Amino acid sequence: VQLQASGGGVVQAGGSLRLSCAASGRAFSSYFMGWFRQAPGKEREFVALISWGIGSTYHADSVKGRFTISRDNAKNTLYLQMNSLKPEDTAIYYCAADSQRSHLLQFTNGRYNSIDYWGGGTQVTVSS
Repeated sequence: VQLQASGGGVVQAGGSLRLSCAASGRAFSSYFMGWFRQAPGKEREFVALISWGIGSTYHADSVKGRFTISRDNAKNTLYLQMNSLKPEDTAIYYCAADSQRSHLLQFTNGRYNSIDYWGGGTQVTVSS
C-alpha cells in the first residue's frame, strides 16, 4: 500500500492550496481516509477525514469552514482544499488511511502504529 501526498508550497495568508494524496496497493472502499498536520515543535494533529465509500466527512474545528476534504474514486485520490490560509496552518501535511473511523479521530501524537497506513508529508508554508 502506498499513499503519496503532494501539492504543498508557499502561499500568502488568505491564499489557497489543494493537496492531493494518491492511493494505491489495495481497495479503499471500506476505509476512512484522513489528513493530519505537524507544525515545527508541535504534536501531529488531526485535520479532516472522509469515508471513502460513502463520502461523509468530518473536519477539525480549527479548519472547519476553510478546508474541505474530498476524494475521487476513479482516480483513487484524496484531496484537501485549503482556503483562507493562515500562518498557523504552516505545517507538514500527511495523509493516512484506516479501517476504523475512531482510529483517525482519536489519534494521539506518537502512536503512529495506531493508524493502518501513513503517506509521506508535503510542506505547507503560509507567510503573513
